[in-house]
Amino acid sequence: MDSTAFFIPDGDAFRPTDWARGPWGQTISGNYVGGLLGHVIERDAGDPDLQPARLTVDLFRPASIAEPVRVETTVVREGRRLKLVDAFMTQSGTVVARASALFLRRGEQPPGERFTTEVTMPPLPPATEPVPAHVVTLVWTYGKDGDTPSLGLDAWAHSGPKYIWTRELGPMVAGVELTPFARVALAGDMASSLTHFGADGLPFINADYTLTLSRLPRTDFIGLAALTHHSEEGVATGTALVVDQDGPIGTATATALANPGFAQPRSFG
Repeated sequence: MDSTAFFIPDGDAFRPTDWARGPWGQTISGNYVGGLLGHVIERDAGDPDLQPARLTVDLFRPASIAEPVRVETTVVREGRRLKLVDAFMTQSGTVVARASALFLRRGEQPPGERFTTEVTMPPLPPATEPVPAHVVTLVWTYGKDGDTPSLGLDAWAHSGPKYIWTRELGPMVAGVELTPFARVALAGDMASSLTHFGADGLPFINADYTLTLSRLPRTDFIGLAALTHHSEEGVATGTALVVDQDGPIGTATATALANPGFAQPRSFG
């Protein structure tokens, strides 16, 4: 079995490895929860003629790193042009997360141009950038130091623009190649930290995220650019542009709650 996988197949369940541990203790990181939900949805209901256009992940409660999880999927609606799929993740019989995915049939592209907000991503980190030992999710953050990449989160400790480039080095599930959809599903959860971070660190804990995609990524590098953050009385929402090396592919939106004492994660993953 691959020693860098986030999950190991265990009968009809998935056993999390230490790679899946999040920044807040002995729990599975939200991006790996969402990534596994996306992986199983694609495995059970994917179709090469259908574009995964939306993935919404609700994070009900922390999932322990010490116990296997199970994911069950249901096709809620299937027609000629769309398929809607629900998935639930359980641990010890308790639902810890759920997801809803919408697949749309690809077709002819209308010829006209349409307005969109242009965003310039910082350049990719240099090819000579050293990879830290024992890391399988590479994350470079950009912010207060301009186009200079950082492997920590200090670059986001300001009230200005924030960006991220990320690359997965290992598979989601041991023995299964990481697909483009699973790769971007892993990155969608990062919109929460990206858009809710400030000079005071990260005082918000995310409750869900929604990833929308006009196409699948064509490259290993996934980037996000913070577009909006709005919060009032401890309730926050943030939106990020999602890109690959060829350009924009969609957006990620995350809602969150203020959580005292939640100001500084150790890192991603």
